[in-house]
Amino acid sequence: MNDESAVQFETTSRIHIGLAVNDLDRSLDFYRTLLGQGPTKTRPRYAKFEVAEPPVNLALNEVGGATSPNNPVAHFGIQVKSTEAVSMVADRLKKAGLETAVEDNVTCCYAVQNKVWATDPDGNKWEVYVVLDNEGKQHHSSEAECCTDKPGCCEDKTVCCTPTTDSIGAVSKPSACACSV
Repeated sequence: MNDESAVQFETTSRIHIGLAVNDLDRSLDFYRTLLGQGPTKTRPRYAKFEVAEPPVNLALNEVGGATSPNNPVAHFGIQVKSTEAVSMVADRLKKAGLETAVEDNVTCCYAVQNKVWATDPDGNKWEVYVVLDNEGKQHHSSEAECCTDKPGCCEDKTVCCTPTTDSIGAVSKPSACACSV
């Protein structure tokens, strides 16, 4: 038996994510748009995207049961190297008629970022983002400045994020930021 991978990809490793989806066709449309390419394998109730940039192996498994947001996943993300790359994905998502939320110079998770958000058909939130400033001490993300009565603060006071507004202008705690120590 061969000890080497039967699948070739450019990096020495890559992330694999297996998502449960309710409607494979709707999910395929979303992920074609998000990732900018079609699947590399499709089978009944299954599809796989093997993406070189960003290096990920994303498998979609159509299930009859619960999918996100019932599953405890905060969100998924793709980190890119420029605001231009964020804008290109945002444009691609918008052209496909998908709802997006753009955040520019948002302070989140101890860094300043530009990002675009989209939600797949099963409620999984995806962000494509660039870190513009990674020096967290100067970005209102410390425990001392965070408190639960401010929008954008986590209940355990570990991470503050800049509040976002929805389409009608209501301020909300960003769903984008996972609370972590």
